[in-house]
Amino acid sequence: MFQLDGKVALVTGASKGIGEAMAYALAGFGARVVVSSRKQDAVDDAADSFKTDGLEATGIAANMGNISDIQSLVDKTVKVYGGLDIIINNAAANPVFGPLQDTDENAFDKIIDVNLKGPFELCKRAYPIMKQRGGGSIIHISSIGGLSPEAGIGIYSASKAAIINLTQAMAQDWGADNIRVNAICPGLIKTKFSEALWNDEDSRDRFVKRIPLGRIGEPDDIAGLAVYLASSASSYCTGGIYMVDGGYASN
Repeated sequence: MFQLDGKVALVTGASKGIGEAMAYALAGFGARVVVSSRKQDAVDDAADSFKTDGLEATGIAANMGNISDIQSLVDKTVKVYGGLDIIINNAAANPVFGPLQDTDENAFDKIIDVNLKGPFELCKRAYPIMKQRGGGSIIHISSIGGLSPEAGIGIYSASKAAIINLTQAMAQDWGADNIRVNAICPGLIKTKFSEALWNDEDSRDRFVKRIPLGRIGEPDDIAGLAVYLASSASSYCTGGIYMVDGGYASN
């Protein structure tokens, strides 16, 4: 029930970190995967590494803050693989770290454009394709910051809270078309994106003390849940918000 043979998956922000781990896992279960990120050479490198392991992948560059890039990403995916069944919206931006008053208009707009507007526009364009194919699975990557704002990343947290709400709205609207929409809320995962949080010893220690499992997460810790939500194993799951945080939010 976890097999994804014949399915076409598109993963944004997939040239490294959590996105790459999820894309690799989907490909490992049989999906034909489009690896997307902003730079073509980065997505080509990731796709080539998948192919070296006998997996099917194609790199297509796109900036999730650019509407024309998003449309092109959908068009190219359909051209290469003939359709689209699974979307994982993982690409995110957070150009500031610090108090809210230090977030200027440009930073605010970039966070909202990439973290909220981009996923919405991508899914809206993919909706008729998925509907025609009899359904699909959309997975938004939110954050535990979307459940309770984290210090230093207030607008990022707000954008991830909005993604949770968007997840549930899409689940309500698109359930009749057999398009399932769920969200994953990672805790502190050791990636370059979150380096400002785990590379600082005091910040890292504060996090780890609150994590019952006693460690920072790794990208592969997210991949298994992504496979579950993408596959028929989760065929009765939509509108769900799933924490993968080592127990941080329950402490």
